[in-house]
Amino acid sequence: MGTHERKEREKEQRREDILDAAQRVFFERGLAVATMDDIAETAELSKGTLYLYYKSKEDLYLTVMMRGMQLLYDVFSEVANGAYSPAKMLSRLSEVYLNYFNNHRDYFRMMHYLQAPQFHKQISEEVKQSCSVLNQRIWDLVNGMLQQCIDGGLLRKDLNPAEVGLILWSSATALMLRIDNEEGIWREAFQLNLHDVLKLSNSLLFDAICTEKGRLELKALSNS
Repeated sequence: MGTHERKEREKEQRREDILDAAQRVFFERGLAVATMDDIAETAELSKGTLYLYYKSKEDLYLTVMMRGMQLLYDVFSEVANGAYSPAKMLSRLSEVYLNYFNNHRDYFRMMHYLQAPQFHKQISEEVKQSCSVLNQRIWDLVNGMLQQCIDGGLLRKDLNPAEVGLILWSSATALMLRIDNEEGIWREAFQLNLHDVLKLSNSLLFDAICTEKGRLELKALSNS
């Protein structure tokens, strides 16, 4: 290996080490409380070295978050490439998103900080663009699966797959946020199990968007 190649490999390893440290700090403290000093200390580097690789704390946060987005893309991709029937594909799509929420709760929480307007002002265009490209890949993958469900007669042909995807995602995510933050409150006040409510919500939405054939196939799957 030449000197240039070795230096590039070392630089890339340093970048990953910084991300690993940032991930630990953000998972533990969140964006608002975490500082670049915290990350530098965890990485055992000077704060100046961090700024050689990342322009801001927000750039670091978004880059760590993209690790979580890549994981989400990967699990959706497994469904897309799984040679499933349309009914099984739709069912698996919901299952893997719930599994992602349960198994990668910290990444799930990170994704919702994007709703804070002040956050976006601190992010470099380069990192914004990388995140936008990955986000588009996720949506293209999901929309492609939903289009297959429409073409296969599972979902109504008058539906737009992008609209369906947004509705399903928004409904599931809203309830997952409740589960994450308020599960005990709803159980104590209303004797509601929010996981059961999430299943009911998915069932009601599927019933609304499916054809009669689709409803029968999903019912057969749930009974098998």
